[in-house]
Amino acid sequence: MKVAIVHEWLANMGGSEKVVLAFKEIFPEAPIYTMVYNPDKVDSAFHGMDIRTSFIQRLPKGKEKYQAYLPLMPTAVEQFDLSGYDVVLSSSHAVAKGVITGARTLHITYCHTPMRYAWDFYHEYLNGPGVGGLKRRLIPWLMNYIRMWDRLSADRVDHFIANSGYVARRIRKHYRRDAEIIYPPIETSYFTPSDQDGGYFFIVSRLIPYKRIDLAVEAFNRLGLPLKIAGDGPEKERLAALAKSNIQFLGRVSDEEVKKHYAACRAFIFPGEEDFGITPVEAQAAGRPVIAYGAGGALETVKDGVTGEFFGTQTVEALVEVMGRFDSRKYDRETIRRHALGFDREVFKDKIRVFVETRYREFRQ
Repeated sequence: MKVAIVHEWLANMGGSEKVVLAFKEIFPEAPIYTMVYNPDKVDSAFHGMDIRTSFIQRLPKGKEKYQAYLPLMPTAVEQFDLSGYDVVLSSSHAVAKGVITGARTLHITYCHTPMRYAWDFYHEYLNGPGVGGLKRRLIPWLMNYIRMWDRLSADRVDHFIANSGYVARRIRKHYRRDAEIIYPPIETSYFTPSDQDGGYFFIVSRLIPYKRIDLAVEAFNRLGLPLKIAGDGPEKERLAALAKSNIQFLGRVSDEEVKKHYAACRAFIFPGEEDFGITPVEAQAAGRPVIAYGAGGALETVKDGVTGEFFGTQTVEALVEVMGRFDSRKYDRETIRRHALGFDREVFKDKIRVFVETRYREFRQ
């Protein structure tokens, strides 16, 4: 079985890139096709791999400003010649699922999300920061084309896998397709519970608007409880100006520091709505409860009253109310960790391997 892996771009390191690394472990001989590859911005595990890029790689600042070339990406991904493969496994949150495969090639897409800025979050992006008058006039025309291509290219996929039930429902809504649910890989073995209680609450996140870190800042301003926030982004200065002295911004910190904060915090705060949400699972792998907005992937990764608690509306008042009744002493670290182990990297790899092999046997028959 000759396999090819397709991914949008290897130009930063996030959850979808970790999925690609896991795919590569399952199918070590598979080359990776991607829009652009910037080795300085990704895990060194990618270095030395057979990575094949599109023409966008060679365009001015293609490796750094690749998102500006979104209108060219449908054409770029369609240029990949995948005719020699039995199976194409695409990791897609934008255009990777749009590759063209022949009748003798099985195409399976692991969908992190239908393209956010074309569908569910279109109006948030259109009216977001950095979108000036000219862009606001041009974007609707561009996104109309992107949406049509995105919907039509979904028909090129033989089987969809969703990274959560939440994403599976959105695939059904936007693409009219069913999807198998396989949760993404989490390095649960890296995180360990601790008896230490640092007395503070913790957030690790990119500081961008949809993560709703502002909600947590305002809630903890009212509560006066200690909160540590790890991460960086365009919202950092604004959030820091809002925060009182009980809130500490750590900036970018190492994986080892994040691990220590997970283990020492009283609870992990997750105020945003995510397709899946890796950080709540990491916190649980460290034995710590999660206080999350009750929407999106968090509803599938946090067990209410067992591994954490939810606030039902995405408001400061709702978070303050939950914090008012939260008691960390009622949570058992080992119970929380056992729950997190169900999302382990090896579990993911086993499920993907079985799914691909089973669907390929059916396809051949």
